[in-house]
Amino acid sequence: KDDCYVGRIREDDSAENCLNLWVCGDQLRKGAALNAIQIGELLVKNHLVPA
Repeated sequence: KDDCYVGRIREDDSAENCLNLWVCGDQLRKGAALNAIQIGELLVKNHLVPA
């Protein structure tokens, strides 16, 4: 399993409906685009951002 770790999730006051977050993972094993999509899906699923 190609895990990615997300931390320091904060609301971004510079724009509406934005977050700042720190992400760490092995981009050679798991592509950056797939990683971004999966993180976005989890944020929506857990109601951390509007759908």
